[in-house]
Amino acid sequence: MRAALYVHIPFCKSRCAYCDFNTYAGLEDLLPDYVTAVCREMEALGRRWGAPEVPTVYFGGGTPSLLSPTLLGRLLDTAARAFRLRSDAEISLEANPGTVNRATLRSFRSLGVNRLSLGVQSVHAEELRLLGRIHTWPEAVAAVAAAREAGFVNLNLDFIFGLPGQTLARWEETLQAALALAPEPLSLYCLTVEADTPLARRIAAGLLPPPDDDRSAEMYQLAESRLADAGFFHYEISNWARAPSPPPRRWAAVEEVSPFVCRHNLVYWRNEPWLGVGAGAHSWAAGRRWANRRHPRAYIAALSSGDSPVAEEEVINRRLEMGETMMMGLRLAEGVSASRFRSRFGLELAQVFGEELAALVERGLLTWDGRAARLTAHGRLLGNQVFMEFL
Repeated sequence: MRAALYVHIPFCKSRCAYCDFNTYAGLEDLLPDYVTAVCREMEALGRRWGAPEVPTVYFGGGTPSLLSPTLLGRLLDTAARAFRLRSDAEISLEANPGTVNRATLRSFRSLGVNRLSLGVQSVHAEELRLLGRIHTWPEAVAAVAAAREAGFVNLNLDFIFGLPGQTLARWEETLQAALALAPEPLSLYCLTVEADTPLARRIAAGLLPPPDDDRSAEMYQLAESRLADAGFFHYEISNWARAPSPPPRRWAAVEEVSPFVCRHNLVYWRNEPWLGVGAGAHSWAAGRRWANRRHPRAYIAALSSGDSPVAEEEVINRRLEMGETMMMGLRLAEGVSASRFRSRFGLELAQVFGEELAALVERGLLTWDGRAARLTAHGRLLGNQVFMEFL
C-alpha cells in the first residue's frame, strides 16, 4: 500500500480566536509522552499495513514548531523505520512565526524537513490581534528570513481574508506584502466563523460586524488577479504556487505546472489513502475512515496501556467514495479526470454523475468536455454548493 502520513501536534501556546481545530493551550509539558505515544502508533500502523510506502509526511496542528529538534527527530526516525519513507519524500511542517528562530529552523531543515508553512495570516497588527495570533508582522518577516538562511527553498505562507471590518484596500496591502516575501507557494483562506469560538461570541454580542460575503468574494477575485500577474499558478481553490514562465502549454496534473504544489495535500484532494497519527487524527484507507481520541491525555493513556487510540470508524461505500472523489477533486485546477475516474471505479464519469454535471454546467459553475470536469471562476466562489451536488 501507498499512503501519505499526517502527524497531528495539537499543542499551542495560545488558541487563536477563530480556531475550532483539535488544539490545546498550556499542555506543552505533555510533549515528550505524546511523542512516545505517536511513535507507538506509527509502529503499530506500520505492522498492520505491511510498512506502506510513504511519499509525503505532514506535521500539522496545533503548532508543530513547538517540537524540539530532538522530539521531531524521534518522530522522523520512527516514521523511517515503521514505513517505507521515500528518499524524495516531501516533509512539511507548519510553524507559527512566534515560535521559531534561526537555530530551530536550521535543525528542522537538517532533520529532513523540506517544506515549511508559516501561519502569517495578516500583515496588520490590529487584524492579528483580532485573530488572537501571538506573533507580530515583524516577527513573521524575521521568520521568513531565518527560514531562507536555514536553507528552505519551498516556503509556504498562510493568510486569512474576509475578516470582520476588513477593507479591500487593507487586503491589497496584505497581498503586496506577502508577494514581497517571495514565497514559492501561498495559501489564502476565507475566514469561516465557527460556532463556540471567541470570535463567534464577539460577533454574536455585537462587538464585531459579521464578515461581508460580497466583500470576501471581491477579495478573492483581487487575489486571483494579483497572483496571476505575479506568476503564480492557481492550482487549488485556496492555494497558489509559483510557476515557471512560460508554463507548459499542455498539462493533465497540477504538479506538471509547478514543482511547489503541496504533494501531501494532493493526496487529500485526489481522495487517495492517508494515515493520520496523533490525538484526533483522521485516516482513510481500504474503504474505511477512522479517527483517534481527541484529547492528548486520553490518546497518551490508550497507547501507554496497549489499547487502540481509535475512537470512531466508518465504512465508506463505493457510491460515497465516488461522490467524495468528485467533491475533493473539483477543488483542483485539473478537476476530475474521466480517465482517472474510469480507472479507479470501472465506470464512466458521465454514467454516474451525468445529471449533476449537466445541471452545474447549465448554471455556469462547471465545465465538462468529456475528458475532465472543472470548476469555472464563478464555481470557485460557490464551491460548497457545487460539492454538495455529489454527496
